[in-house]
Amino acid sequence: MLYHLFDWWLAGESYVYQNVLFRATFALLVGFFFVFWATPRVIRVLVRLKVGDNPEFDHVTMNELSKHKAHTPTMGGVVVTAAILVSVLLLANLSNFYVRMGLFGLLWLAALGGMDDWLKLTSVRRTGSRHGLYAYEKLLFQIALGVLLGYFMYRYGSRNEAYAVVNPETDPVETFKVLSVPFYKSGIRMGIPVAMIVTVIVMAGTSNAVNLTDGMDGLAAGCVVLCSFVFMVLSALVGDASWAQRLLLPHIPMTGELAILCGAIVGSCLGFLWYNCHPAQVFMGDTGSLPLGGVIGYVALATRQELMLFIVGGVFVIEAMSVILQVGYFKSTGGKRIFRMAPIHHHFHLGGWTETQTVMRFWLVAAIFAAFSLLTIKLR
Repeated sequence: MLYHLFDWWLAGESYVYQNVLFRATFALLVGFFFVFWATPRVIRVLVRLKVGDNPEFDHVTMNELSKHKAHTPTMGGVVVTAAILVSVLLLANLSNFYVRMGLFGLLWLAALGGMDDWLKLTSVRRTGSRHGLYAYEKLLFQIALGVLLGYFMYRYGSRNEAYAVVNPETDPVETFKVLSVPFYKSGIRMGIPVAMIVTVIVMAGTSNAVNLTDGMDGLAAGCVVLCSFVFMVLSALVGDASWAQRLLLPHIPMTGELAILCGAIVGSCLGFLWYNCHPAQVFMGDTGSLPLGGVIGYVALATRQELMLFIVGGVFVIEAMSVILQVGYFKSTGGKRIFRMAPIHHHFHLGGWTETQTVMRFWLVAAIFAAFSLLTIKLR
């Protein structure tokens, strides 16, 4: 809204409000202070509604280590989602297709996660056991979102006038069919069916990976901050023709506005960490983890940096792979385990690390992944 107000008032004569990194930084601050202000109020509402979590694990020692978290308010992702929405509505160009689709994905997954949280938490109060959405039900909605976003990115690419102006000799549809590869100057060409499959895998995979990481105070939020910051920079570079050409990145016009969306995620998660750090006063829940992961995956798709996401979100990849390996090995060996418990952060916690040590060390690993991913931008 402010973007359009300044655009009308100054008639395009001011460069500052047009600069995406300026507005992304502003969105970071708006998101932080919104969450910092709103979270105590949301916590009081959640306590009044008795929306408190009671973590239960199939491990006696883990239940003992987590018993102090009983009845901690959850569904705190509501305030994170609201902060991102407010920041983007205020500072982004709302006529931009990529921004609108990002907000659509954010609200879709927030509603899905909110439904799952509400069903689980209310069923615990009634029956003493957790009955949320089934895994296949959540996956079905995630796949549906991936198909919708992939379809519209493809259809929009064929009509993208901004792309035609900047790249008059290039077929705009081709950008959706090129997979950018780190360390490699030229991308890998894909057919539309493969591109759609990649879209679905990235959306569902990233959303669930962040959800799996959200198992300790501040762990997921801190890792999301680092990952979103990298994609804030990448969005600004990919959306700028001169910088994209210098760094041999695929130039996708109008994706620079996604830097505002990423900046809003960074600020909102930093604000949430104020109350979510150990000992947590509120949990994010699926209401926050699903949309945060999904939006990061969407930004990676829109900027054609899907493979870079494996580096930037290295911690999320490790967490998801630990669960896949644990489940696969357990079933194939008739009950044997690779890790003490999955996701892997619980393995280290059970091995003697305190929760704070585990979270801090995972943050450090996430920071290394983020730094390395920024380094790869210049290595082609």
